[in-house]
Amino acid sequence: MKRSRARNSSRAPSQRQLRVGELIRHVLAEILQRGEVHDPAFEGVVVTVPEVRMSPDLKRAMVFVMPLGGKGAEAIVAAFERNKRFLRGEIAHRVDLRYAPDLDFRLDTSFDEAERVDALLRSSKVKRDLGHEED
Repeated sequence: MKRSRARNSSRAPSQRQLRVGELIRHVLAEILQRGEVHDPAFEGVVVTVPEVRMSPDLKRAMVFVMPLGGKGAEAIVAAFERNKRFLRGEIAHRVDLRYAPDLDFRLDTSFDEAERVDALLRSSKVKRDLGHEED
């Protein structure tokens, strides 16, 4: 019986996906650090690229970005979208891949999620359920 190669989004990324995602993340961070993207939205703003997730075929990259402090986040994502073609070209020159991946920029919400979980863990209901007295 032959195993089907169904696309399963819950499957963990391969080592190759992780390695290529990290290479692209480093290239994007270097481009931003050197100020190579000439867009008014990036002036005076420090942007982090915490993660790049690659599709299994390495043709699409989901790039998570976040301005420090979180201010103007939507404007930063829009600026990345405007400069997508330039960034893809730079990645093609700097990373040795068969295809330059299509870039999809998303706002990184992992920091907000971590704060939400931390607040839940500090809540009085959780402390009561764990048997700890309130501080």
